[in-house]
Amino acid sequence: MFANPTKVGISHQVVATLVAVAVLLFSIGAYATAQAANLVEVSNTLGTSEPAVTSSHFYSFEIPVGGTLTVGETVTIRSTDSAFNYTSIVSGDLTVRVDGGAPVAHGGFAGSATQISFNNVSAAAGQVVTVAIASGEITNPAVGSYQFEISAGGDSAKTEVAIVDTVLVTAEVDTSFTFTVLGTATSTSVNGTSTTGSTTATTIPFGLLVAGQVKTLAQDLTVETNARNGFAVTVETDGNIRSSNGADIDTFTNGTDISSAGTAWTGPTPNVSQENTWGHWGLTYEDDATVNLGANEYIAASTTPRVIFMHNSAADGSTANIGSTTVGYQVQISGLQEAADDYQAILTYIATPVF
Repeated sequence: MFANPTKVGISHQVVATLVAVAVLLFSIGAYATAQAANLVEVSNTLGTSEPAVTSSHFYSFEIPVGGTLTVGETVTIRSTDSAFNYTSIVSGDLTVRVDGGAPVAHGGFAGSATQISFNNVSAAAGQVVTVAIASGEITNPAVGSYQFEISAGGDSAKTEVAIVDTVLVTAEVDTSFTFTVLGTATSTSVNGTSTTGSTTATTIPFGLLVAGQVKTLAQDLTVETNARNGFAVTVETDGNIRSSNGADIDTFTNGTDISSAGTAWTGPTPNVSQENTWGHWGLTYEDDATVNLGANEYIAASTTPRVIFMHNSAADGSTANIGSTTVGYQVQISGLQEAADDYQAILTYIATPVF
């Protein structure tokens, strides 16, 4: 005997077909609910990666394609390994921006030792949300790599930071100091006057002195140094300008050794009974040294060192009154000054750097 084949009605066939299609569609996700996506371009930039110091944090993330962040949704930042402590963070410590705009008035702040959260921020797909926390609130842990998780609405992602020891950079710079004395030509300008003759680095030859006639000579001084605190240059003489016969040309003015303040040049006022009034010599300079001289003012050339050039930092050997200056020497005699052809004195410059 043969069994009769089962007959399936059209209605039953339609139901079976719909069920099969439904199963297929579900298997490919046609009926699946919306799935959370990963935030993109996620980072946490630290103000410093040095261990055991407080640092600022700058969190940044982009809303993914198909995603959105609404004002009712929560943004959460979490230290997944509990290495960073958020206990001291309050709402006012956060600066939230969207696409670099003005700060957003976020709300709903909540915090714990390992995370912070807030809401009232909206951002569309492709927009970048940043959260800045100023330095002074979060202390970096020990050296190592640490993870953070950021969630915004239904989207989330993780990022990491590295805490590393600082690097000590060392170097040495040798000291450098060059001091030079140079001769000058006739008509060289020096503090409001001009020279009447020329000099060399080692000689100041006034030559023949005539009663009532002023003679002015000069030398240039240069300093090149990397001294942190600059330098000072002094000059001193071994005495008056003397002759082997015992005669001398005294210090400015009339042998009184003016040194505490500059004085306008005046000729000697000879008194036949006072040989120190018969002739005198002095010095001037352009730098604002210990005694600040005005134009055409002089002090005595003395056995006491005079600061004639100084600066409080490095010098280049050329910039006026920083790396170079001019010092002038002036002499004038009266008709009583004793005759001699061998008047001389020794000047000594001393340049001292202060490193």
